Amino acid sequence: MELTDWIVILAITLMAIAFFCGRTPANWSHESRARRLAGMRMLIQAACAVWAALLIVARGLFALDGLLGLRPAPHQTLTGVAILIACGCYWSIRGLQLLKPRRLFSAC
Repeated sequence: MELTDWIVILAITLMAIAFFCGRTPANWSHESRARRLAGMRMLIQAACAVWAALLIVARGLFALDGLLGLRPAPHQTLTGVAILIACGCYWSIRGLQLLKPRRLFSAC
């Protein structure tokens, strides 16, 4: 895939996150809006991290001459990809938790 295709995929993903998470009802408190915006920010960070990891795998491991002729060792590249994927998973879990409304009363 060309780099333009990768950028289009990232733009579509970020627009979808902004569309689904950006809508807040007018009667929400300032604290609820802040939680929702923080959750949306974390989901955007997660999408960018996973996108970067996939781009590194596709362009870094399978490219013929690497980035500007530099060819890092595969284990170094896979370590960076694993770190990006782990950060993306953590940010998506935390972002989804922040998007849920707070419970007023708990049963426990």
